[in-house]
Amino acid sequence: MLPQSQALESASVDNRKGKDETGRGGCGYTTTGMQHGRGDRSLEFTSLKNSHPVTSEKSGGAGARSVVAPFSTQSRVFVVDSHGNPLVPCHPARARKLLKSRRARVHHLAPFVIKLVDREVEQCEVPGVVVKIDPGSKYTGIVCARVDEAGITHGLVSIQLDHRGQLIHKKMGQRSSYRRRRRSTNLRYRAPRWRNRHPQACRTCGKNAKHGSRYCGTCLESRNFIDNGYRQYRLPPSLFHRVATSISWINRLSRWAPVTRLAMELVSFDTQVMQNPEISGVQYQQGTLAGYEVREYLLCKWGRRCAYCGDANTPLQIEHILARSKGGTNRISNLTLACRKCNESKGSLAVDAWCKRYFGEQKGRKIVARVTGQAKAPLTDAAAVNSTRWALWRELVKTGLPVETGTGGRTKWNRSRQNIPKSHTLDALCVGVTDIVGAVPSSALTVTCTGRGQHQRTRPNRYGFVRLRLPRQKTHHGLRTGDYVRAVMPKGKYKGVHVGRISVRSSGSVRVGKTDGISAKNCTVLQRADGYGYERKEETPLLPALTDEVSEA
Repeated sequence: MLPQSQALESASVDNRKGKDETGRGGCGYTTTGMQHGRGDRSLEFTSLKNSHPVTSEKSGGAGARSVVAPFSTQSRVFVVDSHGNPLVPCHPARARKLLKSRRARVHHLAPFVIKLVDREVEQCEVPGVVVKIDPGSKYTGIVCARVDEAGITHGLVSIQLDHRGQLIHKKMGQRSSYRRRRRSTNLRYRAPRWRNRHPQACRTCGKNAKHGSRYCGTCLESRNFIDNGYRQYRLPPSLFHRVATSISWINRLSRWAPVTRLAMELVSFDTQVMQNPEISGVQYQQGTLAGYEVREYLLCKWGRRCAYCGDANTPLQIEHILARSKGGTNRISNLTLACRKCNESKGSLAVDAWCKRYFGEQKGRKIVARVTGQAKAPLTDAAAVNSTRWALWRELVKTGLPVETGTGGRTKWNRSRQNIPKSHTLDALCVGVTDIVGAVPSSALTVTCTGRGQHQRTRPNRYGFVRLRLPRQKTHHGLRTGDYVRAVMPKGKYKGVHVGRISVRSSGSVRVGKTDGISAKNCTVLQRADGYGYERKEETPLLPALTDEVSEA
């Protein structure tokens, strides 16, 4: 990203003469930065009390601030100047007017980016935006936001990145099993391959290096060098995929938006604190974020529903499977979620005796088996996040931008105090130090990692034997699997216009979206395959705000 220069004049980025979209002169209000249209509340950097009257005063002494209830707004469109330098995203209505007047053209389709043809970054005042990241095991939330002079955070663009780490792990296991079967069943006389490999040469003295290292044992003991090789920080492919895709999208957003700093959730679940609450002292547990780490983890683990009756539309409470009066502890394996009715009914009774009496003999036995089994389930997702969090942080530091870090407890505290619902993108919006959230994008772009194909030229059966051979080339009739195309069928069964990702065949019959049997000659490429699938989804609706007449209890 190029450094943003100081503005030469206070002009609108999308109007050469500084007029509004009606062409009747300048705007009737003054703002700092760029103005992208009338009625765009998320980019009005004045007080939000007039635009959204619902506020609530948080107690906290003389320094308490009034919390403005967030409101929903349309997701913004990325804008670049005539030389490709990023500008502040604009309103979709403004983007349509610029395209209709031919003052802009489509620069990228998904995500949608427009390029101005008559404006340069030196002619505009470009305030910076912040990119917030909420990394996860299966999904990562990314939000482009900006903070005004009053400290209010306005969400501009929300992106949910769906990882394919579990699929990579499954494919790696299948490949390992196929190789093991071929080498043990078909070639019994062959020695293990890992013993036949020639050792790597030491980078310092040239001798044989130790297994898994780039240096020999003598050089490792001398410690007269710094080992910065990739083996020191190596991650499995399924985990490295999460880091690589997140960094790739951070670099993309830096090309389309004036990113000035980054914020990420560094710690989601502290497993040591959950296993032993006294490990960091009592003061850590009695702070402002007391209990938020464990509560957030229990909500994710038990699916935000009662562990016994399965009700999800009721307030949940933390419940001890083995009661404290019976010798139970606060370990995470002894905690679950229960509704108020089940929690009060169970009391200090044993879980097996209470379930059989409350739900019946047969149903109670199934509930006990499910609860006890899920309570001791491994911390797979938490371990995946903890394994990649520092690797992701190191890669973010390499970008040269300031990186702010926060915990999962702080994220939930920011979200709950403003009555914001739970989602991956809304969590990303509340990462780090977030005093007040003003605007929330009404929709999120779901980006699914699909990959760019594979090098394997065969399709095996369930036993690992070849059942199908694939052609060497991946491009057929000028198309490749994953391209975003527009197919116009003039007649026939599939008459009409079809838009979506394409799956190609050498015969010329392709599949566009969910429609199969379309001719390749009727397809026009809109965007080449980049390894991702795109889908626009509505954001989780905001909860009704609290007023002075409603008690927070």
